[in-house]
Amino acid sequence: MQRRTLLGALGATAGLGALPLLSPAAQAAGLKPLGKAAPFDYARLKGRARQLSAAAYRAPANVLPPDIAALDWDQYQAIQFKADHALWADEALRFQVRLFHLGLFFKRPVHMFEVHDGQAQELAYDPAMFDYGKSGLVGEKQPADLGFAGFRINFHTDFKLDVAAFLGASYFRAVGASRQYGLSARGLAIDTAMQRPEEFPDFTEFYLERPDPRSDVVVVYALLDSPSVAGAYRFAIAPGDTLLMDVDAALYPRKPIERLGIAPCTSMYQTGENDRRMANDWRPEIHDSDGLAMHTGSGEWIWRPLTNPVSLGFNAFADRQPRGFGLLQRDRDFEHYQDDGVFYDRRPSLWVEPKGDWGDGSVQLVEIPTVDETFDNIVAFWHPAAPVKAGQELLVAYRLHWGAEPPVQPPAARCVATRTGLGGVIGRQRPHWSWRFAVDFAGGELAKLGDAADVEPVITASRGRIEIPSARPLASVNGYRLMFDLAPDDSTEQITLRAYLRSGGRALSETWLYQWSPPPVAQRVLP
Repeated sequence: MQRRTLLGALGATAGLGALPLLSPAAQAAGLKPLGKAAPFDYARLKGRARQLSAAAYRAPANVLPPDIAALDWDQYQAIQFKADHALWADEALRFQVRLFHLGLFFKRPVHMFEVHDGQAQELAYDPAMFDYGKSGLVGEKQPADLGFAGFRINFHTDFKLDVAAFLGASYFRAVGASRQYGLSARGLAIDTAMQRPEEFPDFTEFYLERPDPRSDVVVVYALLDSPSVAGAYRFAIAPGDTLLMDVDAALYPRKPIERLGIAPCTSMYQTGENDRRMANDWRPEIHDSDGLAMHTGSGEWIWRPLTNPVSLGFNAFADRQPRGFGLLQRDRDFEHYQDDGVFYDRRPSLWVEPKGDWGDGSVQLVEIPTVDETFDNIVAFWHPAAPVKAGQELLVAYRLHWGAEPPVQPPAARCVATRTGLGGVIGRQRPHWSWRFAVDFAGGELAKLGDAADVEPVITASRGRIEIPSARPLASVNGYRLMFDLAPDDSTEQITLRAYLRSGGRALSETWLYQWSPPPVAQRVLP
């Protein structure tokens, strides 16, 4: 799963209809139509997806002109879209759209349409759109129907910076107030972390609806296709300190799907406070996200710190009618990262807020070993319990929140740090090997508790023996530190740990959940 390098796909063009039609703004920017305009709305797109699913999947030819196919990283990066050719650049709208050129990892053309007055008009590839710089490409030699790799959205607060981008397979990203990209979302995940290759559905067509001049929301439609499913998507995108995306999707499976992932979040975790297995860099921590947060249908708040495991890790957290989940970057202290280039402390969190009846299912978390930060190795999504069958219609809706903080917070204290290391009592001979867990909680009532407060740690483990449990005030976070050692048995199988703070029978914190795999017995060496 190379980081943000998955391929796009070749899709069918819109049916014939009216004469070529572009909005005055598109014409003023010098954009050219391809083919004829056709009536368009979301209902028609859903109908097309349903029809597409009834036919056998047609794999794209995936053939680029030789000079584009030969581009290396530096050459591809040298190709820049010209700002004056942006969609809606010459009209007083609050949005502009700029297009990505094909090449490098992005080899499958995506068809781009402008929607204006109920008509969809495809945009033609035009070499005049791009500054080819030192890429070595000669744009005039490329075919008129070359297509594009994807697009980015710019907002009137600063047209030099984009606020969202759709590029590669069904991947997309967005930014909040920090204007810093980080983790990605996907339209759909299929058979992630199974004993067969994962399937990556593609957005094959995008429809960009011309917004009202006063609107702070832009609507994008997408057609999705893959061997297992076709689908129609509607994204209503509202930039802000927290960027919001209201997503509606209609899915039409071609065949049964064993592991369907709804609202997938994809991120990177190499090393952090709790997992230093790959701490071979001068920077103390390297990750886009540091934990999976879940607000269950029953109202429980759960925090699961992320890890970079030795072997592929998979966890399923059963739930009914989830209230929300997401991959978060809670640690936003620059001192903990020391990265003044890509600024991991500014990476956005992504919170999924379900709409409607999601029923029974599970939030599933996949953690894949990675050796460096160029690979996305974390995936989280909702997996419905009901079997997915060919020929059915699956309608799903949710809101994505991209920003520093999710829209809701636990009313009780939340976990702000997890650290691990060798167990035992300093200054005393260790009678056996154990592993220590130190979990810091802040917020809720903790800052108001007096020194005499009776706060107890509640800790359970699926295997092994809990030793030296404690909970004590921690002034540096105005909270408490829960700490314990775990003495495992001889197995290396995963152990599930749960812990929270309690006082007078009441929970004072969210639930900290952790999966830990002990090292082989031969590696449990005491100093």
